Amino acid sequence: MKDFSVLIVEDDFRVADINRQYIEAVAGFRVAGTARSGREALDFLAHPDPLPDLVLLDLYIPDVQGLELFRTIRHQYPDMDLIAVTAANEAETVRGLLRGGIFDIIIKPFDVDRFAKTLEKYRAFREQTDSMAAYSQQEIDRLTGFQSLPSAAASGGDELPKGIDPITLGEILGFFEESRTDGITAAELSKEIGTSRSTARRYLEYLVSAGKIRTHLIYGTVGRPERRYTPL
Repeated sequence: MKDFSVLIVEDDFRVADINRQYIEAVAGFRVAGTARSGREALDFLAHPDPLPDLVLLDLYIPDVQGLELFRTIRHQYPDMDLIAVTAANEAETVRGLLRGGIFDIIIKPFDVDRFAKTLEKYRAFREQTDSMAAYSQQEIDRLTGFQSLPSAAASGGDELPKGIDPITLGEILGFFEESRTDGITAAELSKEIGTSRSTARRYLEYLVSAGKIRTHLIYGTVGRPERRYTPL
């Protein structure tokens, strides 16, 4: 599994240290460095080896105003991704971030599970996009979350339930559609898509409830039976 490097831009060293711990608790991520000002961030990016994959950016930085640093980084380093972790939740700011191509916005104070979820979403996004030379419409729809997933119809609502991300869900659906597997366990799927076993199991059980796959128990010689998930 490729490690994705992260630059933390946060003026409060205590918050930066907490963010570092959260990042390093998610498999596949490492902290490349920290910066406490816009100048430090730009100096770091000017002499990297190599550039970080991702910038975790607070917008309330002493030496820059609002979206200025975000826009500067997007302009100078267009291939680098950014996630805003900030207390700035004004509509104009959020619109500016979205229009500028931010990967995600996490509003402070945030829940650690929400933080981990966006990193897992980013890892799934990168692993999928880095391996492709061209895209079908279906694959693009999975990346953007556009496709009509079974979850909304199954739950009677317009949104996926909490803890189910459309990109990861699309990746798992694609696995079942394209691999022609005769069945897989949560442990096996976790290795295929680079998530924890519990995360893989959550998505698999969701697809069972949505009527897209089925499950049955397999019995080994010792221990508890294991659930195996198979396409319909």
